[in-house]
Amino acid sequence: MKICVATGTRAEYGLLRPLMKAIQDEPNWQLQVLVTGAHLSPEFGLTYREIEKDGFVIDKKVEMLLSSDTSSSIVKSMGMGMVGFSDALQDMNPDLLVILGDRYEMLALASSALIFTIPMVHIHGGEITEGAYDDAIRHSITKMSNLHFASTEEYKRRIVQLGEDPRFVHNVGAIGLDSIKQLPLLGKNELEKELEFKFKKYNYQVTFHPTTLDKESPEIQFQILLNAIDKQLDSFFVFTKANADTGGRIINQMIDAYVSKNPDKARAFSSLGNLRFLSLVKYCNAVIGNSSSGIVEVPSLKTATINIGDRQKGRIQAESIINTKISEFEILQAFEKIKSEAFKGIVEHSVNPYGTGESTHKIMNELRKVNVEEFRTKKFHDSNN
Repeated sequence: MKICVATGTRAEYGLLRPLMKAIQDEPNWQLQVLVTGAHLSPEFGLTYREIEKDGFVIDKKVEMLLSSDTSSSIVKSMGMGMVGFSDALQDMNPDLLVILGDRYEMLALASSALIFTIPMVHIHGGEITEGAYDDAIRHSITKMSNLHFASTEEYKRRIVQLGEDPRFVHNVGAIGLDSIKQLPLLGKNELEKELEFKFKKYNYQVTFHPTTLDKESPEIQFQILLNAIDKQLDSFFVFTKANADTGGRIINQMIDAYVSKNPDKARAFSSLGNLRFLSLVKYCNAVIGNSSSGIVEVPSLKTATINIGDRQKGRIQAESIINTKISEFEILQAFEKIKSEAFKGIVEHSVNPYGTGESTHKIMNELRKVNVEEFRTKKFHDSNN
């Protein structure tokens, strides 16, 4: 069986890596790797090289990212992607296509695979993120897919609510926790040497993406966060840059400007890679911003999260997460809260609702049962019947 795994961003690949390795090691299966989006952009770090460094052969690269992040350019990127995906899917002719999440690159790919009648496996469906159009994209991919791996029971229920056959919907937990369980993380001194900085008394990882449904500009929102960061003493901040969504480039320009003015207080990276990112989070007092990693993976490392704004609104959360509005006052309050002994105790004893890092094992068990012909036609499952 030929199983194609698609990835368009550094974060997505970090989640998929354990599953890709398991598929690669399975007898009589062929792993195909399709790479697109920000992976192929110098501006975003040419992160396809990390995939190759990990020992995977990239079967197809589909260029689709334009050098602009306006709504018009993203729609054009999706169109370019579909042209490239058409050729790639025709050449590879996979038996199954694995897609994770909710990004526009994957919507273009799923739409293409649907027309090719290639059965799709969707990971992390059923979730709610009210602050971004990713929400609608995620549900759209669910409706085009055949086999579903949700990260909680509630999300599993929601996928069935969307009309999917319960036989093909499974709660496997969040696949990002598998790397936390499996990877031997770097020591503090080793990490400082690799990233070329010294930890201070308080240390933070910052990832802030544009909130695509907000009326307020990403520039104004991110400046509010920078104002709060500027007031933190004896602190060090490691920024990872924003994604290729509308408004992402202005955030990245602001990061570069801030780091340039504050070299003793901050560093910025286009991509840290999964191992360095998880190792960094382990030694930080908190992860700050609005990335899904702060909600899903970070609690398993017993690190606090300051989740800002509505981008992740609707996701199930651990007690280690502090939610704030895009308000300098509320963000400053959150900085103080995470330093308190009481909240440190909450973080240490909080339980991650997304599982314990067994997702790859559970997904592989279900993939071994797949009868591809059973997915050639798909019926809407009416739960009222």
